[in-house]
Amino acid sequence: MKRISVSAERNYDVQVDCDWRVELATLVENRSRIAIVHTDAMRDAVALPANLAAEVFYFNLPDGEAAKSFETISKLWNWLGAAGFTRSDLIVGIGGGAITDVSGFAAASWLRGIDWVAVPTSIAGMVDAAVGGKTGINSDYGKNLIGAFHSPIAVLVDTSWLSTLSDRDLAAGMAEVIKCGFIADKEILRLLKGQLVSTLRADLPRVVALIEAAVSVKATVVASDFKESFAREVLNYGHTLAHAIELHSKYSLRHGEAVAIGLVFAAELSNIKEHLNPDVVAMHREILSGLGLPISYPRQAWSELLPLLALDKKARGKKLRFVAISDVAQTIRIDDANENELTAAYERISS
Repeated sequence: MKRISVSAERNYDVQVDCDWRVELATLVENRSRIAIVHTDAMRDAVALPANLAAEVFYFNLPDGEAAKSFETISKLWNWLGAAGFTRSDLIVGIGGGAITDVSGFAAASWLRGIDWVAVPTSIAGMVDAAVGGKTGINSDYGKNLIGAFHSPIAVLVDTSWLSTLSDRDLAAGMAEVIKCGFIADKEILRLLKGQLVSTLRADLPRVVALIEAAVSVKATVVASDFKESFAREVLNYGHTLAHAIELHSKYSLRHGEAVAIGLVFAAELSNIKEHLNPDVVAMHREILSGLGLPISYPRQAWSELLPLLALDKKARGKKLRFVAISDVAQTIRIDDANENELTAAYERISS
């Protein structure tokens, strides 16, 4: 097991390749109540031993982005109230990124903040959603527009969960790992070059190394800018278009699938602005498509996607801002792209 320290408003460890039940047992000592937040499909997989001193409550939420709604968080608040949760109690979110997002937001907002633990079960959750303290739910107007910064007291990454992932979900999670490679760590891209989902499944040490590297990238960035003043925005590489695509597709695409498309779009835009070599753009396409991830979106959707870009959290006033790169591990901001340039970049990824 490897511990990766994250320094934010509180210091905590991401424990990679651990046994989540063993590690959680040490974290629930002296707690009166524990809330296990999970999806209904995971009810049996998240059961805790009956001999715990704390009283355990199980709260099941919808799967995927459906969990991140006002209706869901309102129901969760009422559950916590009915169960009598106090500031000394603990929330544990076990699931993909949506579950850890809403669990963290419940912890941030209940009694103005109680402790929580993230047990991510997807690669996207392990390397992104569960790390960094960003919690939240969606609005009808966009993804993650309602939320708070509230770090967990621990993130427990148990790689045994990986065997439960479909090929599609494994690949989608790797999009966030690939993002970390392009913004900060060439070694990630080297480890992924030429890989297929099937070869990754057969090489757990490689996958663990990739998870550790991606978590280390995020930990470093978060430590420098916890509340996303500027530096932390680099973690949103590819996400400006991705969030618009998720909303447009009514979340029929996995988050990582939308990010894959958004990464290629951002690379093409940087190339159009004469910042990025076409060879690096081609590298985006090669690594992402090699894992079976989408790198295009319907041409006719552009007129509906363009206004959705304005909902991005990096926008300032009427000005769109994009995280981009000028080379691998060299991030920049593009805030002067005109509509013709945006359209041209989209044309290059449209199908």
